[in-house]
Amino acid sequence: MGSMIAVRAADDTSLPVYLAEPTGIRRGSLVVIQEIFGVNPYIRGVADQFAEAGYVCYAPDLYHRIEPGIELGYEAADVQRGLELKSQTGWDLPVMDVQTCIATLLIDHRVGVVGFCYGGSLSWLSACRGYGMEAAVCYYGGQIAALLDKPANVPVQMHFGDRDASIPPEDVEKIRAFATDADIHVYEGEHGFACHARGSHHPASAEAANERTLAFFARHVAREETS
Repeated sequence: MGSMIAVRAADDTSLPVYLAEPTGIRRGSLVVIQEIFGVNPYIRGVADQFAEAGYVCYAPDLYHRIEPGIELGYEAADVQRGLELKSQTGWDLPVMDVQTCIATLLIDHRVGVVGFCYGGSLSWLSACRGYGMEAAVCYYGGQIAALLDKPANVPVQMHFGDRDASIPPEDVEKIRAFATDADIHVYEGEHGFACHARGSHHPASAEAANERTLAFFARHVAREETS
């Protein structure tokens, strides 16, 4: 179990962050970027799992300027509210908050970024606009195909579902054509296949994507350190 802390964002707001720490060897750090549903139990659980693998994890509350602490589920009303919050929040402030987390973690560790859904697109933007990170992983970022204005500054891995209604195959091919160095994988499944709280969860695809993610961070981020 992690805990909530606060870090100072670049616009001088107090940024709530879920912190999950390893109990043993610390191999690096990760910024875990939320879906549209906030830093809910699923995202905290993802951070906890990466912490078990040896990474200090920050999961920032990207909605803190509008509705701090909100945690949504996956029903239709939650989706609608999440989309509203995403629209109100935009892209620039969340990228700034991710950068704040990177800069804070960078004091002690090499840093990677991983995001899911909304966070998958933000992970891509952070890899293009940010600095200080070693690698970025993007899970089914629905806006990546529309955000191909500049290349990533770091190695990027992406995961998509072959039946994702919000990310058609032509979008994935557009991304492949632009991000030629990216490590892109397509799995059996729908949008959100990695999330066990969703009806679209596909356990086999989720496990395969997680294994690739851990291997990717092991190559680019991990560094053996004592606890």
